[in-house]
Amino acid sequence: MKIEPNITIAKIAKNLGEGKISSVEICNHYLENFTKKNSVFNAILSINKEKILKSAEESDKRRKEGKVLSSYDGIPIAIKDNLCVEDEPCTCASKILEGFISPYDATVIKKIKAAGMIPFGRTNMDEFAMGSSCENSAYVKTRNPWDKDRVPGGSSGGSAASVALSIAPAALGSDTGGSIRQPAAFCGVVGLKPSYGIVSRYGLVAFASSLDQIGPFTNSVLDSAIVLDIIKGKDPMDCTSIDSKIANFAELLSQPYSIDGLRIGIPSECINCEGLDNVIKENFNESINLLKGLGAKIIEISFPHWKYSVSVYYVIATAEASANLARFDGIRYGLRAKTEKLSEIYLESRGLGFGEEVKRRILLGTFVLSSGYYDAYYRSAQKVRTLIRKDYDEAFKICDVILTPVTPTPPFTFNSKSTPLQMYLSDIFTISVNLAGNCAISVPSGITSDNLPLGVQFTAGFMREDILLKTSHIFELHRSIKSFIPPEN
Repeated sequence: MKIEPNITIAKIAKNLGEGKISSVEICNHYLENFTKKNSVFNAILSINKEKILKSAEESDKRRKEGKVLSSYDGIPIAIKDNLCVEDEPCTCASKILEGFISPYDATVIKKIKAAGMIPFGRTNMDEFAMGSSCENSAYVKTRNPWDKDRVPGGSSGGSAASVALSIAPAALGSDTGGSIRQPAAFCGVVGLKPSYGIVSRYGLVAFASSLDQIGPFTNSVLDSAIVLDIIKGKDPMDCTSIDSKIANFAELLSQPYSIDGLRIGIPSECINCEGLDNVIKENFNESINLLKGLGAKIIEISFPHWKYSVSVYYVIATAEASANLARFDGIRYGLRAKTEKLSEIYLESRGLGFGEEVKRRILLGTFVLSSGYYDAYYRSAQKVRTLIRKDYDEAFKICDVILTPVTPTPPFTFNSKSTPLQMYLSDIFTISVNLAGNCAISVPSGITSDNLPLGVQFTAGFMREDILLKTSHIFELHRSIKSFIPPEN
């Protein structure tokens, strides 16, 4: 049978269950797409074709014997290169981890394997997840599937691009300040950032531990719910993990649901912020009108401390990065400089192994944690973070879901951000969600006149993935553009 460019996991599972296709055929299809497209777009850094096909054969054997592990047994899923997969490279797109092979599976990888899903390559990213464009990878720059001269977003740009290019039907990424939602919007796919703690972080190479969260890239909201059902849950290996209140999000989406009377909050600070592109404003207003037409109540809300989000984020995230990346010292694993003195091994290994953006953030984080500056910067940032979280809590007393743009501009061209601050502001709409720990999703919402995808962001309260997924699912079903497939490149 023919596999459509943006076929969903749900449809693949149905075809597998009906015997219309095999896992080997599916994996071969995506491997062929990888061969045709990856040399141009650089979505995937490494892939083990033999291992994938062997796993597919094992899945087909289980299916013949009536021993399938789940409905999704045999479906491939691409993996961001900061998630540990046993016996596969895990470089975080950094020279300092070049050649490193992971000795174990991350919890999310154990879970997808337990469901029979097949890890499908290591996707490119900004080095150690630090970036918003995938330009900071130490190896290659991933190109946007809709326009090769534009970025795919970051840091999970390779994961988003692999789904948009039909190199994989789904992918896993990580989101510290927007690293799932922003590239999802730039590549025209769905990107879900779950509530903090619903998905275990064990086996995710840490950037900022109080902000990082693992989530899926998919071709539909339903597919995001399916993957979330597989990877969520409390994990004894991650003390910050928690149990989800909802047993089955995918099943929830199969039930009748209306947004008639749903209260959708529109933050005045967001829609009036400086630097918001007109095409983003127009698409955002169209999305509001669509939801209003479906019966939703549009409520203007205020985030008094939203304007501090970027500043707070780049104090807290860099401080945590400074501590987390101290382990990459040239001693235990990864790159080691060829020198005899211990102090020189540390300095030269880190100097050679880390890229410019990673060095910048480590230095900034070390500074804000240093004696004499800790209270002025880090402690103050944590206090404002609490105020930002309270802004969300107050907002959710009068609304059910919050709607904002995902990005202030459509996908931008390579090397167009001349200063780090310009790049940091790319995440202005996504960062506050991580600071608060809430759940959010980017859903494709339109295409510009020059054929670039746009997205909108739905945000719900902590552990309210149920209302988040139902609302975004309804929006997806009723948006004017039904299919987001990049042009042939």
